[in-house]
Amino acid sequence: MAFEDLKARIALLFEQMIDEPEDAHEALEKLRESIAELRATGMPVPADVLDIEQKLEALEQSGR
Repeated sequence: MAFEDLKARIALLFEQMIDEPEDAHEALEKLRESIAELRATGMPVPADVLDIEQKLEALEQSGR
């Protein structure tokens, strides 16, 4: 998958997280998959994407 396609998919996931916060766990799993694809292709993972991943993981661990 092309880098631009992955970036677009990540942006869509962020939109879904905002619109449907109750599905944050599923969105986090999809985000992890997208990040893994970026890494597998040798593309850089944007810092803001990594920050959001960390924040979602913290929320997940706190039970929210």
